Amino acid sequence: MATTKTAMNIPLINLKAQFAPLRAEMLQSLERILDSQQFVLGPEVKALEEEVATYSSVKHAIGCSSGSDALLLALMALGVKAGDEVITASFTFFATGGAIARLGARPVFVDIDPRTFTIDPKRVEAAITAKTKAIIPVHMYGLCADMDPLLEISERRGVPIIEDAAQAIGAEDRGRKAASMGSIGCYSFYPTKNLGAAGDAGMVTTNDDGLAERLRTLRVHGGLTEYLHEEVGINGRLDAFQAAVLRVKLPHLDDWARTRQEKAKRYNELFAAANLPFDVTPPYVPETSSHVYHVYNVKVSTDRDALMEHLGKCGVGTKVYYPVPLHLQECFRYLGYGEGDLPESERAARESFALPVYPEITDEEQQYVVDCFKSFQS
Repeated sequence: MATTKTAMNIPLINLKAQFAPLRAEMLQSLERILDSQQFVLGPEVKALEEEVATYSSVKHAIGCSSGSDALLLALMALGVKAGDEVITASFTFFATGGAIARLGARPVFVDIDPRTFTIDPKRVEAAITAKTKAIIPVHMYGLCADMDPLLEISERRGVPIIEDAAQAIGAEDRGRKAASMGSIGCYSFYPTKNLGAAGDAGMVTTNDDGLAERLRTLRVHGGLTEYLHEEVGINGRLDAFQAAVLRVKLPHLDDWARTRQEKAKRYNELFAAANLPFDVTPPYVPETSSHVYHVYNVKVSTDRDALMEHLGKCGVGTKVYYPVPLHLQECFRYLGYGEGDLPESERAARESFALPVYPEITDEEQQYVVDCFKSFQS
């Protein structure tokens, strides 16, 4: 294997580097929970909910057990049930489609804009039927979907929008925060997210008082009180431990996002100057959007898998988000989609992959990553 410099080890994600300067404050916050012996919901969760609501420019934020349960709760709160249809992108993490199917509803997968990897509004309009009960745009990789046309469709056709903002806390579309534009927004605080917990955690946001009350009820088995239940909900409560961890991290989130943006800009400049024998297409950012780079995802015009193997031998971590679009997943075969039905989603799955972009990556490490691209021989 040809190498460029002394080999480095650059992981795709480096959670230890983020944790080190926060260690003392993090342990102190966890001690506070242990001393209180209030482990589920409680004042720590309520404080986090208020802080995230303020950060996200919404009236209500409701903590829950994961990003997946946030999507499930959102669909339940809107009354989605068996036989209904919900439109979403095929090119996304499984939880988006999985939440729809868990309620017995039918996922209706549509294609993406090849530049942004987010749902194509024109495809959404064409997919609406009398059975459509919700639209779920996914804010992919830290970039909001193009929300204006989606909101116009939602209002005109009377179909509510659930924003899957699992990867995009802090991102903006036309000055509006992710998870503040639709009827309901959904966050994931999985440890690898820009705002990550120490385990599974999530949150649902809304400006609708009625939906907020229903979401709070649904996350505790649908009970207005502990033993009185008007409907069947789920056990979707947020742990106080996770809330404490997230409260330590939240004040740093915007600084981390700015640093991620600087790292992405440096990658863009390095690739532009690299004079590679193949094309590397960096993330596209519309002028109306801010990208928080949960993932720095590139498309390449060479053998993607061979390039990733080469980078791995160089010590550079990479990953494909996502190798199989949802419409081609085995569990969704019953929906009747076939290869070629959503060509942009399928092309993205073949040609794109992610590079390390965490705030702590150094200039030298980024240069090494690009040098490893230069040493690749297809």
